[in-house]
Amino acid sequence: MRIVVTGGAGFLGSHLCDKLLHEGHEVICIDNLITGTVANIEHHDSNEKFRFINQDVTEYLYISGNIDYVFHFASPASPIDYLKYPIPTLKVGALGTHKTLGLAKDKKASFFLTSTSEVYGDPLVNPQPESYWGNVNPIGPRGVYDEAKRFAEALTMAYNRYHGVNTHIIRIFNTYGPRMRKNDGRAVPNFITQALNGEDLTIYGKGDQTRSFCYISDLIDGIYRLAMSDINTPVNIGNPSEISIKECAETIIRLTNSKSKLTFKDLPVDDPKVRRPDITLAKEKLGWNPAVMLEQGLHTTIDWFKSS
Repeated sequence: MRIVVTGGAGFLGSHLCDKLLHEGHEVICIDNLITGTVANIEHHDSNEKFRFINQDVTEYLYISGNIDYVFHFASPASPIDYLKYPIPTLKVGALGTHKTLGLAKDKKASFFLTSTSEVYGDPLVNPQPESYWGNVNPIGPRGVYDEAKRFAEALTMAYNRYHGVNTHIIRIFNTYGPRMRKNDGRAVPNFITQALNGEDLTIYGKGDQTRSFCYISDLIDGIYRLAMSDINTPVNIGNPSEISIKECAETIIRLTNSKSKLTFKDLPVDDPKVRRPDITLAKEKLGWNPAVMLEQGLHTTIDWFKSS
């Protein structure tokens, strides 16, 4: 297939490009490099099946020739990023989704939206099934990301129902692995960077809030399975193994043999207290289940941070 990947120079998008090229597809990667970097995709420079376009997908979007699939991955995804770029985050979720859905409709291509567990907000149920509508503060500082993704899901389903576009929606839970930025702002890269530098690990709140960390290779496997399926409604992909932020920090200190201690700061506004996916649908419909245990994935990620 000939495939467009927006946000293809980012952490997740670059790994998806790797997977698609490995499967024999032709990939057109589009990224404006707000949070992505060409370092993530430069190993494909000599690949005739790979093309990079530096462009903002909220602007006019035209690709010549046939397109079989559009993967819309473009968006700031870390709180640091979407608090720094609130308007671009809203625009890529709304205008960017509209532009890429329009491209898919015009080319009669399938469309894949990367949504997020953040559509559940600070959830009142745990774990979170796809049927849960969420507990989101639309005017809080995190609302620019949460609501952009919720709108993107609504727009995607509208194109599916009213224009007949073959669409897929993934709700991604916390994911980690090589190619995360050191200044990403999320827990795993923050903790690893601080531990390797011998700095105290910064925990917000008491550290008793929980997350479920999925290794990048497991996520990409789930994405590809969903993309090739006939499921049009949202599907959770994430590791249901729940761990507190404090436990995660202590594990990273141990794995890095660091002398770092823990330091505590105030919890950010609307920070979720729990985050754990119900992956029943992914198991039953996609035959998907995460295979990489946390310490195994952290070892690989730590090694990458040491060498980068």
